[in-house]
Amino acid sequence: MNTEQEVARHYTHGSLEQAILAALKGIGKDVDRLTPADLSAADEFHLGWRAMSVEIGKDLSLTPQMHVLDVGSGIGGPARYFAEAHGCRVTGIDLTEEFVQVAGALSRRCGLAGKVDFHTGSALNMPFKDGTFDAATLIHVGMNVADKEQLFRDVRRVLKPGSRFCVYEVMQVQPGELPYPMPWAQTSDTSFVRTPEEYRALLGKAGFKVETETNRRDFVLELARKMREKAAVEGAPPVSLHILMGPASRDRLANVMATLEKGMIAPIEMIARA
Repeated sequence: MNTEQEVARHYTHGSLEQAILAALKGIGKDVDRLTPADLSAADEFHLGWRAMSVEIGKDLSLTPQMHVLDVGSGIGGPARYFAEAHGCRVTGIDLTEEFVQVAGALSRRCGLAGKVDFHTGSALNMPFKDGTFDAATLIHVGMNVADKEQLFRDVRRVLKPGSRFCVYEVMQVQPGELPYPMPWAQTSDTSFVRTPEEYRALLGKAGFKVETETNRRDFVLELARKMREKAAVEGAPPVSLHILMGPASRDRLANVMATLEKGMIAPIEMIARA
């Protein structure tokens, strides 16, 4: 089994759509008439969650005229948010077939089938023509990709000249061994966390110029603190990323947050220009 197959297996749930719909029904939602906000607690699989997707949409200056590529689109949370909030068309690609199927099904339940579409495939060899997209996002995906240089080259290929590319990744900012399991990997075998310096260099080799770089660590820690305080009063939310991650979610989230608090890793947002 190669690395991409291992990564897809790591994320495969088996009955993910049913689990999400059951949780939503449990809190009284009409699952045939959902909104992206109804799903945001369970489909924004990155540090910063919906609040960070809001920031990314602003930083890319998304408009209704744009066609946006979301590389590693998961079950479609950011794509649905971008389409609803900014009116743009969004195409996602992901290795995990179940994620792609669930992303499409949930988008139809949100009435967004005409604005978002999802494809199963590798980010190293995407099935899109050169110069197709007006912007692109890579949101907590590179940690599973060893060959980031090829990844960035293929994103550059499918972007129109002058387009912006948002890279929002967990990066290593202090030395040390990461604990596992993490949300993106059970072991180090499929984890390829790198430094901001490496990301900048590889983006440059692929033909991008990094225009801005923002460490979102404090932003994420403050959001996490507020979420813990709310849970202490109201109890654990029934619709959350625990549905996506399964029984190991407690350990995975504890490890990533502890490492973030120690300052060994940080969620770094880079806006690069093609």
